[in-house]
Amino acid sequence: METKKLQRIALSTYFFLSGLCFSSWASRIPTIKDIFNLNDAQLGSLLIVMPVSALLGTIASGWLVSKFDSRDPLVVSFIFFALSLIGVSHVKTTLLLIILLSAFSIFMRILNIAMNAQSISLQKQFQKKIVGSFHALWSLGGVIGLLFSTAIVKANISIQIHLTIIGITTILGSLTAYKFLLTNDKSKTGNKLIFGKPDTFILILGLLIFCAAICEGGIYDWSGIYFKEVVKEDIFTYGYLLFMICMTTSRFFIDSLLDRLGMPSIYILSGILISFGILLAILFPNFWSAIIGFCLVGIGVSPIFPMTYILAGRSKKYSPGMAISIVGTYSIVGMFIGPPLIGFLSHSFGLQKAFFIFVFCGLMFIPISQLFFKKEKNSMN
Repeated sequence: METKKLQRIALSTYFFLSGLCFSSWASRIPTIKDIFNLNDAQLGSLLIVMPVSALLGTIASGWLVSKFDSRDPLVVSFIFFALSLIGVSHVKTTLLLIILLSAFSIFMRILNIAMNAQSISLQKQFQKKIVGSFHALWSLGGVIGLLFSTAIVKANISIQIHLTIIGITTILGSLTAYKFLLTNDKSKTGNKLIFGKPDTFILILGLLIFCAAICEGGIYDWSGIYFKEVVKEDIFTYGYLLFMICMTTSRFFIDSLLDRLGMPSIYILSGILISFGILLAILFPNFWSAIIGFCLVGIGVSPIFPMTYILAGRSKKYSPGMAISIVGTYSIVGMFIGPPLIGFLSHSFGLQKAFFIFVFCGLMFIPISQLFFKKEKNSMN
């Protein structure tokens, strides 16, 4: 088999395992809430730990992409990522839970930057677009993780056994795929963060990622709570599961859709689908309308991160790894603001009203994306 195909398979394995781990954690948030007897505001406060910790991961990833090939920090962060996930399921005190969630977030941030930097570098070896397929496999890992989580919840198997199985699988898979990853991908230029006036190119892409992080992260963290407490569904993973299935299916078509429709049109379509889907779930909080709404949101959200990271890779000021790291920082801010804010608003006004944040962010994709493409067009003239 060609070397580049082996590299693609190896990197696909990492994307898949990352999605598997994250969805396994997110699907058990209601379980964590019950174990530690947290209300919505307290859960919101706990979730702040993750984006705050991820900011530390951003600092580390920026330094790592300038010093090493991306595969070394990728495999190391993956091992500690998996160990942190296992630890989350075994802790008995809130303090230890905070420590383990912090480690989980830091290593998840590092591996995300390393994976996406590898994908941009590997794309250069292929004529057809492949970046979207990696994100599709992340989502597929999420779907498999959710299907497994749903079976675990139905079987009333403990969270300790559940997350330990996922963690061990991840460690073994990441060690197996490591030797086939792309090497010598460290960029010789653009690896230093330049302070001063914000780069407009990066800023606008950052705003897109910020809105995407609020929408996607909010669904990850609160869909289970919404289905359990608003929709009154005992198997609370259904909404998250259908959201992930639709997002995954859509991402397998992103590369071909980019050639047919173009990024400007897809950003507009995404904004409409996200806003309409959330409104459907808010205004008609019964099982089927909420399921359809979450499916529409999954389809709408699916292209945002892949497209925006592709655009970040075009930066003339920074290397792909550094550009992705900087743009990705906005996603951390979105994660910092979004899910905890929903918790506080839910505590005060109810979870349905808190979900209107997603409607606003969905609509914002339209003007922000069109501003970017307008400026990009003007810079080429």
